[in-house]
Amino acid sequence: MPPFTVVIPWRSAPSRVSAYEFVTAWYAQHVPEATVRAIDTDDDVFVLAACRNRAIASVPADEVVVVNDADTFPEVDALRAAVAAARTSGRVHLPYTEYHWLGAEGTAQLRGGMAPEDCVFDLVIGACSGVYATTPRTWAAHGGQDERFRGWGFEDAAWYLAYETLFGAPPIRHEGSVYALHHQAEVRAGERYDANAALMERYRAAAGDPAAMAQLVGVELPVSSS
Repeated sequence: MPPFTVVIPWRSAPSRVSAYEFVTAWYAQHVPEATVRAIDTDDDVFVLAACRNRAIASVPADEVVVVNDADTFPEVDALRAAVAAARTSGRVHLPYTEYHWLGAEGTAQLRGGMAPEDCVFDLVIGACSGVYATTPRTWAAHGGQDERFRGWGFEDAAWYLAYETLFGAPPIRHEGSVYALHHQAEVRAGERYDANAALMERYRAAAGDPAAMAQLVGVELPVSSS
C-alpha cells in the first residue's frame, strides 16, 4: 500500500504514557508504510479538536492523513481500506463498526499477549472518534472540529452532528473494530466542561438544519470537498 501519515494528538500524562507507547509500537509493527508522529498545540489545556485540525492541515490538500487517538488502535485491514477509500471519496472514513473499550481487565489481557479481538471489552454505542481517515480538503469542507471545545468532552459528538447535517450522511464506516486501552479517566466537570456542554446544545439545536449548522461552524453552503 502507498505510504500515508498517521498523526496522534498527544500531551504527556503519566496514566496515558503506556497506552501511547503501545499504539506507536503497534503501528511500527503492523502498518510499516505509515509515518507516525505526534502533535500538540500551545494551548494552556489540551484541545483535542485543535490537535486534530492541525494534524489534518499539516499534509497537502488531497493527501490522506489518519488522525489516531493516543489510546486507540484499529484493525489493519479496516484501516487500509479506509485510507484507500478516503483518497477519492471526498468523505471522512472511520475504520470500524465496533468500538471496544478494553478497560483494565482487557488491557491487561492484551499486554499479556491475548489477541485484541479476544480481550474482555465494553462496547461503546455511538462511538464516532478514535481513528479518522480523511484529506484536508474534505475536513475543511465541513469546518473540521470546533476548537471552542477546550479540555475534555463533546468535540467528537458535535463534529459528528455537523458532518451528518452538512454532508447529508454520516461518515463512511468500514467493517471492523477499534480497541481503546485503559487509563485514568479525565475529569469531566467544572466551568470548562459546562461551557463545552452548552456549546454541544447549540450543535444539537442545529442538527438537521444545514443552514443553521453552516453558520455555527463557519462554512459556506453547499458543502463540497471536490
